[in-house]
Amino acid sequence: MKTLRLRAGKERSLLRRHPWIFESAIAKGGGDSGETVRVESHDGQFLAWASFSPQSRIRARAWSFDEKQRIDAAFFAAACAKAVRARALFDIDSDGVRLVHGESDGLPGLIVDRYGDTLVAQFTSAGTERWKGVIADALLRETGLTRLYERSDASVRQLEGLAPATGWLRGEGETELTIREHGWRLTLSIAEGHKTGFYLDQRDSRQRFAHYVQRRGFQRVLNCFCYTGGFTVAALSGGAGHVTSIDSSGPALERARAHVALNGFDAQRAEFLDADVNASLRRFLQEGRTFDAIVLDPPKFAPTAAHAERAARAYKDINRLALQLLEPGGMLFTYSCSGGISADLFHKIVASAGADAGVDGYILERLGGAPDHPMTLEFPEGEYLKGLAVMRKS
Repeated sequence: MKTLRLRAGKERSLLRRHPWIFESAIAKGGGDSGETVRVESHDGQFLAWASFSPQSRIRARAWSFDEKQRIDAAFFAAACAKAVRARALFDIDSDGVRLVHGESDGLPGLIVDRYGDTLVAQFTSAGTERWKGVIADALLRETGLTRLYERSDASVRQLEGLAPATGWLRGEGETELTIREHGWRLTLSIAEGHKTGFYLDQRDSRQRFAHYVQRRGFQRVLNCFCYTGGFTVAALSGGAGHVTSIDSSGPALERARAHVALNGFDAQRAEFLDADVNASLRRFLQEGRTFDAIVLDPPKFAPTAAHAERAARAYKDINRLALQLLEPGGMLFTYSCSGGISADLFHKIVASAGADAGVDGYILERLGGAPDHPMTLEFPEGEYLKGLAVMRKS
């Protein structure tokens, strides 16, 4: 068994059971890509079993902190079973479910979503790539399903020295699927959609938004960065009279438009704009348009903390414009999915945007990912999605 020996003082995070070991923490040792290595403190104390990644800045990711644990097929079968069983503890009103959420489920670099009778997996680390076949078989055994599609095309694989890989890993079938969520029907492409095909992490936020629209009787709703229209369907189901949805992807907008029809809503209540969000918000201000409720769910502006300053300016700009467009008493649902932007920093950005807009508001809720995308005590980085529900003061 190959060994990694850490520099003095670099064992503290592992003693807290945090799974990442950075290149700068290692004094000596190594291994092949994805190989399991023994991690020791500078004085030889056992710390963890971890998968080695010779090209990544995160040089190793811990599988287990138990010295007696064997990292073998049985280990992955047990880890997958534990993750799947945990989902039965969560309140999920959908047949689209995140079954494995990487480090939060003890499987660093593995994302698995279930869409009805189909699994979609992303293997984004050298360790999960090495055990891919074993993991795929374990997942199908545990769920009783026969189909697993691979979407290992995330850019993070490049940091691991891994080439993109997509296609059927087990079984075969249609890649266009329909799921149920809160009584709505939503379609997705597991071959071409974002992430594994859909944004399951916003499931609960879509329901909360529909609740506010219904309870407050909001009629004019703006959904920015709408993608395939999940929040659009939510607003219409809440009784919104008219929803304007903006995205720069024509195919995504076509699917959003189809979702309106699929759920039985009048097409006249929905407007779709293939346009830049910032430019559209500025144009609405010039035209004197206002809205009762606005959703800002932009793509990742800051993948790491190094991009935080530039991202903060972008988040501030769109939130400033949105707050100016919001009617007094109206609601802003605003989000950041950037790992490099903490919840505290995001709050400060939105507050600064309000100050520049001359607008104050009540924070009615702090929003986050659905429970099947968990953040754990040992891995706070799991809180990548954070949001605020803000009601503009009258």
